[in-house]
Amino acid sequence: MSNPNATLLIIDDDNIVRASLADYLEDSGFSVLQAESAVRGLELLDSAHPDLIISDLRMPQMDGLELIRLLNDRHYDVPVVIVSGAGVMTDAVEALRLGAADYLIKPIEDLAMLEHAVRRALDRYRLLQENQRYREQLETANRSLQASLHLLQEDQDAGRQVQANMFPASPWNAEAFHFEHRVIPSLYLSGDFVDYFRVDERRIAFYLADVSGHGASSAFVTVLLKFMTTRLLYESRRHGAPPVFKPSDVLAHINRGLINCNLGKHVTMLGGVIDLDENKLHYSIGGHLPLPVLYSQGQALYLKGRGLPVGLFAEAVYDDQELLLPEAFSLTLLSDGILDLLPGKTLEEKEQILPELISKASGTLAGLSQALGLDGLKDMPDDIALLVLSRNLA
Repeated sequence: MSNPNATLLIIDDDNIVRASLADYLEDSGFSVLQAESAVRGLELLDSAHPDLIISDLRMPQMDGLELIRLLNDRHYDVPVVIVSGAGVMTDAVEALRLGAADYLIKPIEDLAMLEHAVRRALDRYRLLQENQRYREQLETANRSLQASLHLLQEDQDAGRQVQANMFPASPWNAEAFHFEHRVIPSLYLSGDFVDYFRVDERRIAFYLADVSGHGASSAFVTVLLKFMTTRLLYESRRHGAPPVFKPSDVLAHINRGLINCNLGKHVTMLGGVIDLDENKLHYSIGGHLPLPVLYSQGQALYLKGRGLPVGLFAEAVYDDQELLLPEAFSLTLLSDGILDLLPGKTLEEKEQILPELISKASGTLAGLSQALGLDGLKDMPDDIALLVLSRNLA
């Protein structure tokens, strides 16, 4: 739980924006300090020692990125949430690379999103402090044996912690729907990623992605995926009409973004949106295998669909599929690393076995994990990701 008495420092040269953020956060129980510039903010940081900084990106004299660099140089140990009206991907990537806890785009239509980002950053900071204390104790006990591996291990642990912080809570409940996920990296850093979140009061979105390759370069693309989907959601909410947020549009948006970044990476992914009013699932597939498996009334079947991988072809077009959801069901999404655990010599044989396993597991993540022996896995050749969403599953 985040500190209910935390002190926040808001740095923004726009007096109206700064005051509105401060009023809302004070009503939420925080103590709030305000600064009209980064220079003034540094003075308050030295005197008042706030628990978290909320900073605008574009400011005269010193912008948000320069502020983070200065904090790093001076070894200030305080989380920073960047709020920007520019919405430029390179700024977001640079802010996260420098250590920003989160990146939000102005205007923030729902200030509850800002409060959520603040509380999440404070929680992460508390966990990082606890992890740091534990790591220091461990290093003290094993320094003579681990000296040669210290720097590598520290970098890998830090990368794993940052990536783990981007994953959604598991389990997570929204309305009658239950979400759980599990990601097992082949190395310390995974190229598999899952996310789920509310689009609005009547829609819930989710996706599972598998980045090509392994290690740090693939894990970095998962940061871009998180940013691109979040930015698309924020941008769509800025318009007066309710956002469409079609899965095919999300895949097309990520496809353009990855191609423009020219990272030499592509992604296979499944994206879906649950419409609570219509009780329908709208989903789109970007070159991903295995296909999602629907379990209902004791039977498990693959959903239909196909599409090109995301980030390879500029001309790729993605289709939306539609499914009326059963009253009681589970939907299992898996990365292709799961195929390494299945018996059978060919892909076809392995794909035939998977629905049978999900049926025997009663469509649950716990049952499937046990059937596949996930708890005892180590040194796998590929990352493994599982996402199970369900409703009224006994």
